[in-house]
Amino acid sequence: MFKKRKNSAIILIVLGIVTLSGKSNFAEVTDSIKTYNIDEVVISAVRMEKPLTEIGRSVSLITKNQINNSVYTSPAELLSNSEGISVIGGRQNPGSSQNLYMRGSNSNQTVIMVDGVRLTDPSSLDNAVELSELSLANIQRIEIVRGSHSTLFGSSAIGGVINLITDKKMDAGVNADLNLQTGIFGKKGSVFNQNLMLNFSGKDGFYFNGEIFNTKTNGLDATVKDPTAIKPFGGYDDDNFRKTDLFGKAGFNNGVADVFVAYKRVDQKADIDAGAFADDNNYTMQFKRNLFSYGASYKFSELFKLSFNGGYSNLTRTSINDSSVVDAYGTTDHSCFRGDYDGTVYNDEVQANFYSENINVVAGAGWYKELMDNKTFSYSGSAWGSYVSALDLSPLDLKTETKNIFAYCDINGAAAFEKLEDFQLALGIRYNNHSTFGDKVTYEINPSYKIAENSLLYFSYATGFNAPSLYKLYTLSEDATVKIQRGNKYLNPEESGSYEFGIKQSVGNNVSFTAAYFNTEVKNYIDYVYLWNKNTAIKDLSYLDYLGDTYLNVGKMLTNGVEFTVAAKINELLDVNANYSLVNGKLKYSPADLDARQTLGNHVQVFSNGAFLNTNVEQDNLSRRANTANLSVNCKITSPLSMRLDVHYVGKKNDIVYNPVLGPYGALGSVGISDYTLFDLSAKYNFLKSFTAIIKVDNIFNKSFTELRGYTTIGRAAYLSVRYGLHY
Repeated sequence: MFKKRKNSAIILIVLGIVTLSGKSNFAEVTDSIKTYNIDEVVISAVRMEKPLTEIGRSVSLITKNQINNSVYTSPAELLSNSEGISVIGGRQNPGSSQNLYMRGSNSNQTVIMVDGVRLTDPSSLDNAVELSELSLANIQRIEIVRGSHSTLFGSSAIGGVINLITDKKMDAGVNADLNLQTGIFGKKGSVFNQNLMLNFSGKDGFYFNGEIFNTKTNGLDATVKDPTAIKPFGGYDDDNFRKTDLFGKAGFNNGVADVFVAYKRVDQKADIDAGAFADDNNYTMQFKRNLFSYGASYKFSELFKLSFNGGYSNLTRTSINDSSVVDAYGTTDHSCFRGDYDGTVYNDEVQANFYSENINVVAGAGWYKELMDNKTFSYSGSAWGSYVSALDLSPLDLKTETKNIFAYCDINGAAAFEKLEDFQLALGIRYNNHSTFGDKVTYEINPSYKIAENSLLYFSYATGFNAPSLYKLYTLSEDATVKIQRGNKYLNPEESGSYEFGIKQSVGNNVSFTAAYFNTEVKNYIDYVYLWNKNTAIKDLSYLDYLGDTYLNVGKMLTNGVEFTVAAKINELLDVNANYSLVNGKLKYSPADLDARQTLGNHVQVFSNGAFLNTNVEQDNLSRRANTANLSVNCKITSPLSMRLDVHYVGKKNDIVYNPVLGPYGALGSVGISDYTLFDLSAKYNFLKSFTAIIKVDNIFNKSFTELRGYTTIGRAAYLSVRYGLHY
């Protein structure tokens, strides 16, 4: 309790200091990873350019300059510094699974895009993007919109939207940037990253970008060792990671016409373990994605602009767990597993923007298609015989299509009465037609009022939805003897209603402050369940009563919380940025929400907590969600030298643990994970205008902490980064 109060006090003191700071030119600060910049314009929030200070939503921006002036190598590291976002796995062994929770939503309830093209993994269980796939290669800026946003961006936009925008035309001529980074962590971990960017931009508007990012990590053992387990033959192994991203983009942009085509290739391989506390020396996961994207827009006049963008993505994941040697004679454990997972996404949209003095309108239509194909094979042998399991979804031709039309109108009060010019009202609606569950309409209402020259008060109510993944809809059970299949074609989409109110305040050009409260209710919440024979009482159930596992709409997920951000320049040498996010959540399960077409009236047991849904059940404290706080203090020591201190606080949270007594097959219980505070220190030196070196030490006090139960964290880490850029 004392530690929690101490960390909260630190944040409150910082907020007080920056609010009382003196005047300066905030826009000149370039070394900070700010979450709020009063001079910036974003697009993702309303699908048209608009200053941050005038958008009645919780929005933040990470710029190219902020990326270059840090030693962060992944979007996950950057995003974890933003309010309302918790990234689990970012400080574990490189290549480990990284999950993003925005405003308490699940990782599959946030849209992640590249240049406005949605990025998903149709072959996965929940269709969520694995953050370790993403890199900062060719990223010009990252725009973050918190809160339900399905009106403008469709399925999954319940927690929010993250748009990674790539570079376009640069200064005329040849531009090059080389960034090398090396680092050490833990007792034996090391990493070496290389990033090379080349750009040619002509005076006539043509440009070409090419970039390669490569990383190789000699990692740590990814799992914590269970002291009660028998040490495997040959000892525990370290888990390495390698990744290569290739990016190319060509286009033309003269301010009126903007056309581009782009290609990105991701190829990575990670050594992984079997699970929490479970080492495995022959388990690997290889991931490859080819992403083609394209876009064209033409500005016919100051009043009308027409644009088109789209993409094609194909990915493969190959999971191999080969036999392990168990003695000095070369005997193996006679078991192996291979899984091949393929996913394909098509995405096209056309959009028209209409501008006038007081009314701006966005209208468009889109088409989205997903396909998946999974093949798995497992074998285990022993003196009592062998077991073989194989699953091939290819004959099912699994796919879904979504078609949509949308309209969004941003109206200034002066359109009705001149004295209402400080009032703004945004209205939006979207119609979706999904090939499985049919029609779905979402909408939003977003009024805002400028109560002073630099103060905006806003409110929004928005609905959202999250379509079930192909896996949850159609996959088959691997056990051919079960009576009920795992896939549930009767699943309804998760539907959200979310409201938010907040304030954005700036003091001159040197201080900005935001505060927001949000509340979200997700209906038709989808969860994984066991089904048991209805003719046997729950207390008498045995293995013989098991009928299968599946996915069901089981009730509601409720989340609410508050967010604060502040950014200020104390004087010419010092600037401070801070944010604090608090989130609460719970699940409400109801037997009335169960679909008898899938359950056939049998007993339903929720795997995530072991509860049987023969009555209403309420679960507090959603797993893996934590309150977070971030503080950044940047100090300019001399003209070429600056130093920066980052403080990260992650509050207490619950994680999952298998409990064998919850039903005949067991289920998941929860275990608490302690809060922790980490301190990172970095120094940047500009040797020349085009040559910069950064030294950074993460977790300088080598704090022992846990992100996920049973998995290691990297501890203290030191990095050296050198960047050289040229233009001619």
